[in-house]
Amino acid sequence: MIVRKKQELKPYQIRTSLLIFMESYNKSIPLNFPHPSIKILKMFQTLHPMLFKNGDEWSIEKHRKRLMDWLPSHATIS
Repeated sequence: MIVRKKQELKPYQIRTSLLIFMESYNKSIPLNFPHPSIKILKMFQTLHPMLFKNGDEWSIEKHRKRLMDWLPSHATIS
C-alpha cells in the first residue's frame, strides 16, 4: 500500500473568490501599477473564459500574470 502525503497548497495556489483575489492582487502590485475594480475583473473573466473552467475561482498563480498583461490597456474603464 502506497501512502501519499497530501501536498499543502501555497498561498498563491489557493483558489478564491473575485473579491479576495482583488484584495490580494492589489496588495502585491507596485503602487504605480493600475489597480483593478470588480467591474474590470468581471470583464477580464468574460473575455477569458478558458481561464475560468472551474467556475468563478481565481488564483494568484493562474490569473495574476495574465491580468497584469491585460490590465494596462483596460484600466481606464471604471
